[in-house]
Amino acid sequence: MRSLYSLVLWLAQPLLRRKLARRSVQEPGYGVAVEERFGHYTTPALEAQEQEVVIWVHAVSLGETRTAALLIQRLRERVPGMRLLLTHGTATGRAEGAALLQAGDVQVWQPWDTPGAVQRFLTHFKPRLGILIETEVWPNLIALSQHNGVPLVLANARMSEKSRRQSARLAWLSRPAMAALTAVWAQTEADADRLRQLGARVQGVFGNLKFDATPDADKRATGRAWRQGLAVPVAVFASSREGEELAWLQALKTAATSHTSKPFRPLDQSQSAQVATDLIASEVQWLVVPRHPQRFDAVAALVEQQGFTVSRRSQWKNGPPATDPAHTIWLGDSLGEMPLYYGLAEVALLGGSFEPLGGQNLIEAAACGCPVVMGPHTFNFAQAAELAEAAGAAKRVADLPAAVVAARELLDHPPAQSTMAEAALALSRANRGALEKTVQAVVALLGQQGVHRL
Repeated sequence: MRSLYSLVLWLAQPLLRRKLARRSVQEPGYGVAVEERFGHYTTPALEAQEQEVVIWVHAVSLGETRTAALLIQRLRERVPGMRLLLTHGTATGRAEGAALLQAGDVQVWQPWDTPGAVQRFLTHFKPRLGILIETEVWPNLIALSQHNGVPLVLANARMSEKSRRQSARLAWLSRPAMAALTAVWAQTEADADRLRQLGARVQGVFGNLKFDATPDADKRATGRAWRQGLAVPVAVFASSREGEELAWLQALKTAATSHTSKPFRPLDQSQSAQVATDLIASEVQWLVVPRHPQRFDAVAALVEQQGFTVSRRSQWKNGPPATDPAHTIWLGDSLGEMPLYYGLAEVALLGGSFEPLGGQNLIEAAACGCPVVMGPHTFNFAQAAELAEAAGAAKRVADLPAAVVAARELLDHPPAQSTMAEAALALSRANRGALEKTVQAVVALLGQQGVHRL
């Protein structure tokens, strides 16, 4: 059956080339080194010298690359002579990963999952060990790594119930791939259980590596300094996704033109657009940071179509300009500045959670001490969302109109906002430790191969 799968992917190669050509128009990174995706390299083969070891880390996109950065840094400390082979699937991931490279390291695209491309990749680079970050399970990549004697592990592994059901429908393909992994280290017991149902050999439940990340202190301090100079509080719609921005903007427009302060109270799950008419957006400066940079211009156009003025971060000089918050939306059109945005804001709406997309990462917001308002769809980060809600660091609401209400109420009651901010920081501190467990497991595997480590 894997042969049939391989044939389908081989026939799909012209479609992939066309897709990359189209995407490269807006994101030039997709037009870089396209032949690498098919196992053809201009980069010299990696021939590890004595006392050197090639460790391959695959981080498909931006979020996974930031997670991988933690692991890579610690592995360099523990594995003398480590050379990094870093692969990605997206342009944002590759751009972020470039900063992780040192002399002797190599960065290329993940090979398209055909036997030929994967075998050329493994033959050319000869990794000693491969680490897949979070969810990247590719049947030929795993099978051929096993055939070539390359241990392949899935680190920081997660598996939503939706993904488990989808994989179960393709059990003829997914089960052999899962079973061929050398080890799987899951984020949670629920993830581990779902992965085991698919045939994976789960050897540890380590927690989420993202809790071990330390937000950039300088960026966070800059955001907080900017916050001090503002006349109104800032709320950020963080990592927003397509379809969510329009509903959010409409919720802001629906808000009434006057506001009477009311006692703080827990939000009722049934709150929706009708409740929003009691509140206004004009006393809050709203900032939106789209999840995907290729959508910055589209979101800016959408904001203007809805009757607002846009102030773009890329055009700021020494901080945000003075604007009329009733009519101006700030657009965070930059990469790598989420700590700055969370430092600037006093509450965050969690993108991806108001449509059935699974939610984005709220752990970074917690580490920055920024309270979170999230929607009903958080299956990609289920445990983190549940922990945050239980700790009082996040509130869950039914929809975006209710989220606007929740943010408004929280900003109207600074003691409640401060309590949530402190709970967020405590949550972040309490859930660290996955990084050290993962590093120990990696070096143990290397030790089984006779690789010296500290």
